[in-house]
Amino acid sequence: MAFDFSKLKGRIVEKYGSQSQFVKEYGVSENTFSMKMNNKVRFSSDDIIKLSAMLEISKEDVGEYFFTEKV
Repeated sequence: MAFDFSKLKGRIVEKYGSQSQFVKEYGVSENTFSMKMNNKVRFSSDDIIKLSAMLEISKEDVGEYFFTEKV
């Protein structure tokens, strides 16, 4: 199952200006983050908690950002 992270990508750009800037703040390599955003590697629950905090995503909205299935 693949997930659609387009809303997450938009939020990253909205808050940090670019994915590159966000990745620096997040503390992972561009390659690692790219693999997660392209459904090659899953986001862990710890990832989701940290990303939600950094991007100010409420608990109620987490599903919209991380669990929307690609159609």
